[in-house]
Amino acid sequence: MRIASALLGLMLYTIANAAPPLASTLRIDHAWVRWLPAGLPAAGYVVIHNEGNAPQRLASIDSPDYARVMLHRSVQKKGVEEMQMVDGLDIPAHGTTTLAPGGYHLMLMQPVHAVKPGDIVRLQLHFADGEILRANLRVRPANAGS
Repeated sequence: MRIASALLGLMLYTIANAAPPLASTLRIDHAWVRWLPAGLPAAGYVVIHNEGNAPQRLASIDSPDYARVMLHRSVQKKGVEEMQMVDGLDIPAHGTTTLAPGGYHLMLMQPVHAVKPGDIVRLQLHFADGEILRANLRVRPANAGS
């Protein structure tokens, strides 16, 4: 009985004196998906804000709604726009990085269920320091502007 009381007391002391979790310095807004018909890849756009004192690096993205999510960049080469896969993206300290049409964006490949305008696509953005930021992106029609 004494051992159980001592263990319980130690557990309660540890819980009471544990450091609170650090608040995230990252936030997302203007999050949306441009839907394309017939299961074609969709494009995702977000604005990532880093309110912290250190730069952050977006390392990967996944979604329960798509089999694969990749980070891409649109570039002009000899008058032709092409997409290049990017392995990560830096968000400067006290800065903002925008994923928007014509620049950096997410390619959402192989929907795992029917996705249509008006739906919500869930994403997890994984940062190099281990932080995971969750976002809900509203699906807009193919002709939607930013």
